[in-house]
Amino acid sequence: MKRKFIYFINPISGTKSKESLLTLIKEKTTAQNISFEILHTNANGNYAYLIKKIKEENITDIIVCGGDGTVNQIGNALQGVDVNIGIVPMGSGNGLALAAKIPKNASKALDTIFTGNTALIDSFYINQKFSCMLCGLGFDAQVAHDFAKQNKRGLLPM
Repeated sequence: MKRKFIYFINPISGTKSKESLLTLIKEKTTAQNISFEILHTNANGNYAYLIKKIKEENITDIIVCGGDGTVNQIGNALQGVDVNIGIVPMGSGNGLALAAKIPKNASKALDTIFTGNTALIDSFYINQKFSCMLCGLGFDAQVAHDFAKQNKRGLLPM
Protein backbone atom coordinates (compact mmCIF):
# COMPACT_ATOMS: atom_id res chain seq x y z
CA MET A 1 0.00 0.00 0.00
CA LYS A 2 1.30 3.42 -0.97
CA ARG A 3 1.71 5.73 2.01
CA LYS A 4 -0.19 9.01 2.26
CA PHE A 5 0.44 11.54 5.05
CA ILE A 6 -1.31 14.38 6.76
CA TYR A 7 1.01 16.62 8.74
CA PHE A 8 -0.52 18.64 11.55
CA ILE A 9 1.57 21.60 12.61
CA ASN A 10 0.83 23.37 15.86
CA PRO A 11 1.87 26.98 15.19
CA ILE A 12 2.14 27.86 18.90
CA SER A 13 3.92 24.79 20.27
CA GLY A 14 7.42 25.28 21.59
CA THR A 15 9.57 28.26 20.72
CA LYS A 16 10.93 27.39 17.26
CA SER A 17 9.75 28.99 14.03
CA LYS A 18 7.67 26.66 11.88
CA GLU A 19 8.77 28.14 8.52
CA SER A 20 11.92 26.02 8.33
CA LEU A 21 9.88 22.99 9.40
CA LEU A 22 7.47 23.51 6.49
CA THR A 23 10.37 23.62 4.05
CA LEU A 24 11.94 20.52 5.59
CA ILE A 25 8.68 18.56 5.46
CA LYS A 26 8.07 19.47 1.82
CA GLU A 27 11.61 18.58 0.72
CA LYS A 28 11.99 15.33 2.64
CA THR A 29 8.49 13.96 2.00
CA THR A 30 8.66 14.78 -1.71
CA ALA A 31 12.05 13.03 -1.89
CA GLN A 32 10.40 9.94 -0.37
CA ASN A 33 7.70 10.09 -3.08
CA ILE A 34 4.98 10.18 -0.45
CA SER A 35 1.76 12.09 -1.09
CA PHE A 36 1.03 14.56 1.72
CA GLU A 37 -1.03 17.44 2.98
CA ILE A 38 -0.09 20.00 5.63
CA LEU A 39 -2.75 21.29 8.01
CA HIS A 40 -2.65 23.46 11.11
CA THR A 41 -3.96 22.29 14.43
CA ASN A 42 -6.98 23.97 15.91
CA ALA A 43 -7.25 25.45 19.39
CA ASN A 44 -10.51 23.70 20.24
CA GLY A 45 -9.06 20.23 19.55
CA ASN A 46 -11.94 19.19 17.28
CA TYR A 47 -10.58 16.60 14.87
CA ALA A 48 -13.73 14.49 14.42
CA TYR A 49 -13.68 15.25 10.67
CA LEU A 50 -10.42 13.30 10.37
CA ILE A 51 -12.02 9.87 10.58
CA LYS A 52 -14.00 10.40 7.38
CA LYS A 53 -11.02 12.07 5.66
CA ILE A 54 -8.70 9.17 6.53
CA LYS A 55 -11.12 6.61 5.09
CA GLU A 56 -12.07 8.56 1.96
CA GLU A 57 -8.51 9.58 1.05
CA ASN A 58 -6.73 6.40 2.19
CA ILE A 59 -4.50 8.28 4.62
CA THR A 60 -1.92 5.94 6.15
CA ASP A 61 -0.09 8.28 8.54
CA ILE A 62 -0.95 11.30 10.65
CA ILE A 63 2.19 13.20 11.62
CA VAL A 64 1.86 15.52 14.61
CA CYS A 65 4.35 18.40 14.66
CA GLY A 66 3.78 19.71 18.15
CA GLY A 67 4.02 18.78 21.78
CA ASP A 68 2.35 16.32 24.10
CA GLY A 69 -0.89 18.31 24.20
CA THR A 70 -1.24 18.26 20.44
CA VAL A 71 -0.45 14.54 20.26
CA ASN A 72 -3.01 13.92 22.99
CA GLN A 73 -5.79 15.85 21.19
CA ILE A 74 -5.25 14.15 17.85
CA GLY A 75 -4.70 10.73 19.45
CA ASN A 76 -8.00 11.14 21.28
CA ALA A 77 -9.84 11.85 18.03
CA LEU A 78 -8.29 8.84 16.30
CA GLN A 79 -8.99 6.14 18.88
CA GLY A 80 -9.82 2.90 17.07
CA VAL A 81 -8.88 4.29 13.64
CA ASP A 82 -6.42 2.21 11.61
CA VAL A 83 -3.77 4.87 10.98
CA ASN A 84 -0.18 5.38 12.09
CA ILE A 85 0.56 8.43 14.22
CA GLY A 86 4.05 9.90 13.99
CA ILE A 87 5.57 12.67 16.06
CA VAL A 88 7.93 15.49 15.14
CA PRO A 89 8.65 16.93 18.61
CA MET A 90 7.98 20.68 18.62
CA GLY A 91 6.61 21.24 22.12
CA SER A 92 8.19 22.55 25.28
CA GLY A 93 8.42 19.19 27.04
CA ASN A 94 7.90 16.43 24.45
CA GLY A 95 7.61 13.74 27.13
CA LEU A 96 5.96 11.17 24.87
CA ALA A 97 8.50 11.65 22.07
CA LEU A 98 11.33 11.43 24.60
CA ALA A 99 9.92 8.21 26.09
CA ALA A 100 9.51 6.76 22.57
CA LYS A 101 13.13 7.71 21.71
CA ILE A 102 12.04 9.96 18.85
CA PRO A 103 14.88 12.37 17.98
CA LYS A 104 14.37 16.01 18.94
CA ASN A 105 15.89 17.08 15.62
CA ALA A 106 13.04 17.46 13.10
CA SER A 107 15.03 16.04 10.19
CA LYS A 108 15.99 12.94 12.17
CA ALA A 109 12.44 12.57 13.48
CA LEU A 110 11.17 12.58 9.88
CA ASP A 111 13.76 9.95 8.93
CA THR A 112 12.43 7.80 11.77
CA ILE A 113 8.89 8.25 10.47
CA PHE A 114 9.91 7.28 6.93
CA THR A 115 11.93 4.21 7.91
CA GLY A 116 10.98 3.33 11.48
CA ASN A 117 8.81 0.58 12.78
CA THR A 118 5.46 1.32 14.34
CA ALA A 119 4.68 0.35 17.92
CA LEU A 120 1.61 0.49 20.09
CA ILE A 121 1.62 2.82 23.09
CA ASP A 122 -0.45 2.83 26.22
CA SER A 123 -3.20 5.33 26.79
CA PHE A 124 -5.63 5.73 29.65
CA TYR A 125 -8.54 7.71 31.01
CA ILE A 126 -8.47 10.04 34.00
CA ASN A 127 -11.90 11.30 35.07
CA GLN A 128 -13.33 10.17 31.70
CA LYS A 129 -10.69 12.17 29.79
CA PHE A 130 -8.38 10.43 27.31
CA SER A 131 -4.68 10.70 27.90
CA CYS A 132 -1.50 9.44 26.33
CA MET A 133 1.42 10.68 28.44
CA LEU A 134 -0.43 13.64 29.96
CA CYS A 135 -0.86 13.25 33.65
CA GLY A 136 0.68 14.82 36.67
CA LEU A 137 0.06 15.11 40.37
CA GLY A 138 0.84 17.80 42.91
CA PHE A 139 3.54 20.27 41.93
CA ASP A 140 3.92 18.76 38.43
CA ALA A 141 0.21 19.23 37.76
CA GLN A 142 0.29 22.81 39.07
CA VAL A 143 3.25 23.73 36.84
CA ALA A 144 1.52 22.23 33.77
CA HIS A 145 -1.72 24.01 34.62
CA ASP A 146 0.03 27.37 35.07
CA PHE A 147 2.07 26.86 31.90
CA ALA A 148 -1.06 26.21 29.85
CA LYS A 149 -2.37 29.65 30.85
CA GLN A 150 0.73 31.49 29.60
CA ASN A 151 0.65 33.50 26.37
CA LYS A 152 4.34 32.92 25.64
CA ARG A 153 6.30 29.66 25.39
CA GLY A 154 9.85 28.90 26.48
CA LEU A 155 11.99 29.98 29.42
CA LEU A 156 11.40 33.31 31.08
CA PRO A 157 14.21 35.35 32.66
CA MET A 158 14.32 35.32 36.47
